[in-house]
Amino acid sequence: MMKIALYSAILLVLFGGLMYLAADLPFGAPLQSDMDDYFIKNGQEQTGANNIVTSIVFDFRGFDTLGEATVLFTAVLGVGMMFRKMKEGEEYEND
Repeated sequence: MMKIALYSAILLVLFGGLMYLAADLPFGAPLQSDMDDYFIKNGQEQTGANNIVTSIVFDFRGFDTLGEATVLFTAVLGVGMMFRKMKEGEEYEND
């Protein structure tokens, strides 16, 4: 019983700390950096894309986008494998 109370207290302190940190995050318009101006001025010229967002996602951050797509594909594949239907007569093996 004492163990459960200790774990509950630790969880409560961690949750409270996370809520405090989340409340301390800035809200509203993000700070503007020099990169914003760079992408606006040079985006179309360097990439040939008329849409600035498209040029950033596919040209300037292409590897990052590829990584995100890989993670998403892996997650979908894993969920699909977990929920696959077993064929009739097939038994589940617990290793």
